[in-house]
Amino acid sequence: MKKEYWIILIVYIAMQLSSIVGLPLMVFGSELITGTRMDQGTAVSSWLVISFSLALIIILFLLRKDMKVERSLSEQSSVVKSIAWAIGGVFLALIAQSVAANIEYMIGIEMGSENTQQIMSIIETSSIVILVVSIIGPILEEIIFRKIIFGSLHKRFNFFISALLSSVIFAAAHTEFEHLLLYSAMGFTFAFLYVKTKRILVPIFAHVAMNSLVVVMQLNMEEIEKWLEEMEHVAAFIGGLL
Repeated sequence: MKKEYWIILIVYIAMQLSSIVGLPLMVFGSELITGTRMDQGTAVSSWLVISFSLALIIILFLLRKDMKVERSLSEQSSVVKSIAWAIGGVFLALIAQSVAANIEYMIGIEMGSENTQQIMSIIETSSIVILVVSIIGPILEEIIFRKIIFGSLHKRFNFFISALLSSVIFAAAHTEFEHLLLYSAMGFTFAFLYVKTKRILVPIFAHVAMNSLVVVMQLNMEEIEKWLEEMEHVAAFIGGLL
């Protein structure tokens, strides 16, 4: 693995652990500067945006030469094909997620994610966190788990082994081990998109779209449930007429 890749992994891990120092810094720092202590919710959302943004800037800087080399690769899919795969990849990811979720349900694993609920509660505190969840987070994860981890494994192993190992690592990183299959299925799909097009932007687009869709659905869950209830009433009414 390249030296830059090791540095990027260290930056990513440091970002994940940075709240240990960052949160007290935000809370007590605000008290020193303004005389008013920042509440915990605001501190969490603020540090998420700061830490993720800084990590992304550093990682993109470290990858600047690597990205130039990737753009010059002849085996990359054309722009048109890449766009098609990026859009189609969203549907592939949705299918993979649906299949995995149904398998989990059949073996007795409850549907729903604690991580998602925690993230949504943070978003309710500060809507700017949507930027982290929908854009910055997926970009970082695709760089780490697909470009670096999967890409490095794929130089030594075939696609299936490389995708499987990197996807399990991706799933484990989310620390919801009961949903290991669900996250692994997503990771496997994104790895397929990357190896198919040789463009990291393709799985990034699919991942960003997936996360954005989840956020939109969660934020509008009440409206969606009301719409479903109305559709049930309409179906019952039509059924009664027939």
